[in-house]
Amino acid sequence: MKVLITGANGFVGQNLITHLSERDDIVVLRFTRDDSLANLPNLVNQAEYIFHLAGINRPQDPKDFQIGNIGLTQALCEAIKTSGRKIPVLYTSSRQAELDNPYGCSKRGAENALLELNAGHGSPVHLFRLANVFGKWARANYNSAVATFCHNIARDLPVQINDPDAHINLVYIDDVISHFIAVMDGKLTVGPFVNVEPSYSISVGGLADQLYAFRDSRKSIITEPVGAGLVRALYSTYLSYLPPERFTYEIPKYEDPRGMFVEMLKTKESGQFSFFTSHPGITRGGHYHHSKTEKFLVIKGKACFRFRHVISGEFYELFTTGEQPEIVETVPGWTHDITNMGDDEMIVILWANEIFDREHPDTYARPVGTEA
Repeated sequence: MKVLITGANGFVGQNLITHLSERDDIVVLRFTRDDSLANLPNLVNQAEYIFHLAGINRPQDPKDFQIGNIGLTQALCEAIKTSGRKIPVLYTSSRQAELDNPYGCSKRGAENALLELNAGHGSPVHLFRLANVFGKWARANYNSAVATFCHNIARDLPVQINDPDAHINLVYIDDVISHFIAVMDGKLTVGPFVNVEPSYSISVGGLADQLYAFRDSRKSIITEPVGAGLVRALYSTYLSYLPPERFTYEIPKYEDPRGMFVEMLKTKESGQFSFFTSHPGITRGGHYHHSKTEKFLVIKGKACFRFRHVISGEFYELFTTGEQPEIVETVPGWTHDITNMGDDEMIVILWANEIFDREHPDTYARPVGTEA
C-alpha cells in the first residue's frame, strides 16, 4: 500500500515513517515544506492512504496560519476529489481547535474542510486533536517544553520555568503512532474524532524535577521507576536527548585481595544489582540474613555454594558454573558462602531485594563450618 505523509520531515512524521519502514507492505510517499504545492496532486493520485501531518504552528505572520493549515488542507481535499477515489485521510489537529485564537481557528478550519470532504466525497476522515506530543526527535527550543527541558538538562544547561504549578497535558509519540497505524489498518473503529490514550498531566515544575532525577540517578545509581506510564515515556525521551559523549558514565568499584565488587544499579522498591569477582580458591560470604534475600548467577568460572541452617545446623552445598546458567538463592536463616573452585577468575552477578543499608545491613557474620 502506498501511503502519503504530508509534513514528512517533522517530529511526528519522522517517527511515523520509521515505524512504517519496519513493514514490507508499505511504500511511503513524502510531501514536505520544500516541495511545491503543484506536486501534491501527483502524490495524491498514487496514494491509497494519507497522513496529513503538515501544518504551521509558529509563523512570523499570523496570516500564515490560514495558508499553512486551512489552505494546504483545502488543496489536499481538492486533489482527492480530482483523483476520483475515496482516499482515507488521517489529520493531526490540535486541542487548540476548541479555542478562539488564530492557531486554533486555523486548525478548526482544516478540520471543517476534511469533514466536508467526508460528507460530499465519501473519503473516510480521522481527526486527532492532539495534546502536547513528546518523544524522541522533537525540536528543542521550538514548541515542546519536554524537548527543551530534556535537551538542556541532559547538557547541564539551565531551564526557564515561569510558573512551576502550571499543568501541561501530554501524549507520548509511540502511543500516537500506534493509534495512527491501528486506524490505518482498520484495527481501531472510530468516528471522525479520535483520542489518544493514555494521556498525561504534569506540572511544569514536576516535569523539571523528574528530568533532574533522571540526570542525578547516574551519581546515586538509584534508578527512577522507569518501567511503566509517564515516567517510562519521559525517561526514554530524556535519554534520546543525550549527546553521544554522555552515552556512558562511570560507577565506583571496590577492590581487595579477594577480587572486585561493583554496585551497578539500585531501585527504590526492588533492591539492587551488583557483580563481583573472586580469585581462584577465594571464599566470599560467611554470613546470614534475617529478611534480606539474594539471587546469585555465576557467569564465568566454577562455584561452590555452601549453606548451614543457623538453628538446626543442617548443611547443604551445591556447585554451579558459568557454562550452565543457574540461579542460586540465599535463604533467610541459612548462613552461606561461595568459593571459586576453578583455576581462573570467577564473575558472579548478584541481585538483592533491598538496597544495602550500612546502618541496618541485616548481615550477620557466621562461618558456614560452625555448628549451630
